[in-house]
Amino acid sequence: MQPATDLARRLAAQAEAVCRHYLSNGHREGRYWLVGDARNTPGRSMFVRLKGGDSGKGAAGKWTDAATGEHGDLLDVIRKSCGLVDFKDVADEARIFLSMPPPEPEPRLPEHRRPAPSGSLEAARRLIGMSQPITGTVVQAYLRKRGITDLRGTGNLRFHPHCYYRPDEHSPTETWPAMIAAVTDLDGKITGVHRTWLDPRSRDKAPIDTPRRAMGDLLGNAVRFGIGGEVMAAGEGIETVLSLRQVLPDMPMLAALSAAHLAAILFPDTLRRLYIVRDNDPAGDGARDSLIERANVVGIEAIVISPALGDFNEDLRTLGIEHLRQQSRMQIAPQDVARFMALSA
Repeated sequence: MQPATDLARRLAAQAEAVCRHYLSNGHREGRYWLVGDARNTPGRSMFVRLKGGDSGKGAAGKWTDAATGEHGDLLDVIRKSCGLVDFKDVADEARIFLSMPPPEPEPRLPEHRRPAPSGSLEAARRLIGMSQPITGTVVQAYLRKRGITDLRGTGNLRFHPHCYYRPDEHSPTETWPAMIAAVTDLDGKITGVHRTWLDPRSRDKAPIDTPRRAMGDLLGNAVRFGIGGEVMAAGEGIETVLSLRQVLPDMPMLAALSAAHLAAILFPDTLRRLYIVRDNDPAGDGARDSLIERANVVGIEAIVISPALGDFNEDLRTLGIEHLRQQSRMQIAPQDVARFMALSA
């Protein structure tokens, strides 16, 4: 059991004693402890459930502040009422209340076996190293469901069958299959990773709060498809860029993963023409304007390619590949039609 989960369960078993100690300005009414807020302010807007199951919405120790909408467990009560920040301090205070001995120090592992810091570049590189090609996996099925079937040049996409996901610091860790995308710099060096957790039954994103997350050094870097040269296309999302590659399979492209990061991509020295794969929203407009200005300053021709709907994956799924092909043909330079566009099936 995770340390936070175990401590929260032990505290919930003594919910009323916890409330009398840390929320002393409140009082009991029936099955609840009423107080002003989790900082022990006098009042009645916050209520703590004193009796209930071990987990779920009606579990003992769960609380809600009707005035603010805040909610949490008894670890949050300790954190807020004592003014603590670091979880270690919260856990230490909970152990003192519960009369538990301090945790045994963990044996020191050799450096190569030590866990990489969460969100670090080392953690990103290890995750990519543990992943495998996407052929025949739920990643391929997920992309196919979104209309993306031509996967040439997608070596920066990988598959991990049991990728860790943790909703927040107090929640237990889950595992889901995931699409792993390597973020690289202009020299192809890995600087980060992007994860899309997937549900193998629905072949869609996993039913979790944040099914997409990135870590590492993203600014200026991107998920790259093909080797950049004189001509390149750049967009926000992986699926958006791969959708355009269904009709322009030989054009080098990159996915910057957000509008803010798209505006900040670094240009290869060889680049002469940049296609800006725009998302049809205010953030996409801002990224487009920034990229046009930056490209003009260094003498790079910037051409905007716009979707008919929200983004190019929506166009592909809703309007079909032939519509996408015709729209793209009208928006790119004539010489690039002959050079990069796939012939109609």
